[in-house]
Amino acid sequence: MRGLNGGSGPAHRGRSGRRRTAGSTAAAGLAALALCAVALTACNAGGTGTRDEGAARVDVATPKATMSPSPSPSDTIEKLKPQEAVALVKDDPTVSARVRADLKPCFKDTYPVDVSYGNLTGGSSSDIVVNVMTCGDAIGMGSYVYRAEGNKYKNVFKAEEPPVYSEISRGDLVVYQQLYTKGDPVAFPSSEEVITYRWKGGRFVETDRLHNDYSSAVNGPDASAAPEEN
Repeated sequence: MRGLNGGSGPAHRGRSGRRRTAGSTAAAGLAALALCAVALTACNAGGTGTRDEGAARVDVATPKATMSPSPSPSDTIEKLKPQEAVALVKDDPTVSARVRADLKPCFKDTYPVDVSYGNLTGGSSSDIVVNVMTCGDAIGMGSYVYRAEGNKYKNVFKAEEPPVYSEISRGDLVVYQQLYTKGDPVAFPSSEEVITYRWKGGRFVETDRLHNDYSSAVNGPDASAAPEEN
């Protein structure tokens, strides 16, 4: 998976068995972009404070049809220009107003968006997975799948409870959802759900779910504290 800035996407999610911070989900290229954005004071604030207890929600129902007139799909993989991928999300009425409003350049005309391509729905053209993140710490704000239908794209999946990130794995859609208990800092969620979806009967159906609990003793909020002397 590659992002718009040429860096590899966060394909490590759910595989290392170790705690990941919410901010570590972006590519090295996007992290560098975020540092530049902070220096230019053009990034949106994000990833501070705590979250209330409760599991994050993923909307697996097929959204109402929404069609984007451009760019036109083809039988071969044609990568979208950054502005086209952004327009695909911003012009999509099924995307939450919050995500659309917050989808702004980190600096100049560079957006915090990762785009990947692959065959998820069995169509004649490649499907498009778009992940929208925050500028400052690359927290995933929303993940979307667009299916080519004729000369337009239709939104067939969305997940908008951050932190969330999706990727294509061997023809399946894999969604990484970090979860919090009350008092967890955004940088240190308590656990993670790794959910696999497969396209069946014209929609994505969950086929597998993996849950990882993170140890609070490793890279936790107090990890930098000096050990007590005996």
